[in-house]
Amino acid sequence: MVKRSSDEQKLKRVRLEGEDRLATLNLTPGSLVYNERVLKIDGAEYRIWDPKRSKLAAALLKGLKDLSIREGRRVLYLGVSTGTTASHVSDILGLEGLLFAVEMAPRVAREFVDRVALKRRNVIPIIEDARRPDRYMSVFSKVDAVYCDIAQPDQTEIALLNCRRYLLKGGSLLLIVKARSIDVLKDPEKIFKEEAHKLEKAGFKVKQVIRLDPFDKDHALISAGW
Repeated sequence: MVKRSSDEQKLKRVRLEGEDRLATLNLTPGSLVYNERVLKIDGAEYRIWDPKRSKLAAALLKGLKDLSIREGRRVLYLGVSTGTTASHVSDILGLEGLLFAVEMAPRVAREFVDRVALKRRNVIPIIEDARRPDRYMSVFSKVDAVYCDIAQPDQTEIALLNCRRYLLKGGSLLLIVKARSIDVLKDPEKIFKEEAHKLEKAGFKVKQVIRLDPFDKDHALISAGW
């Protein structure tokens, strides 16, 4: 049984088989990305957003208050991988929005292009190192939000480098912090606090720090405003 929610049309919170789930309005009806489940709500096709395969979905289910990714906005996504999360972001942005999607690994980027970018008119793939935002020849404007999901020791510094170049004043940063990529021995909670402090020193206001357990161990999402 599906219980309708009162959330915005592009993103719905639904009750499915006794659990709270998220679903996004499919921008490309009839086309799936990762064999996700599909629901029909009022005749429209919605894709179930799996929190075990998307840290952003996990953060939303764990209480992220300000998604900052909304219909019609422009988003810079760092570390897009094969595009599971990016496909749902694309759904939310709609045809009036735009997703600049950065991935460095050529093989992974090719899979992303085949699975997502070629089928969605609001996605621009960028095969480039996120440490070199000056090389993003396809990013032709400032963005409303930056979403960063990169497994590197300097992941926060990479996010800040991109924000300084492309994020609008008043824009938002959603940063996935992978504690074990920064220091395998240090307490993850301490790492989350340290990375949040880096953002504050750079001029951001930290809104929330959300642990992603049990969906992703030793991960957190930091929501911050510029």
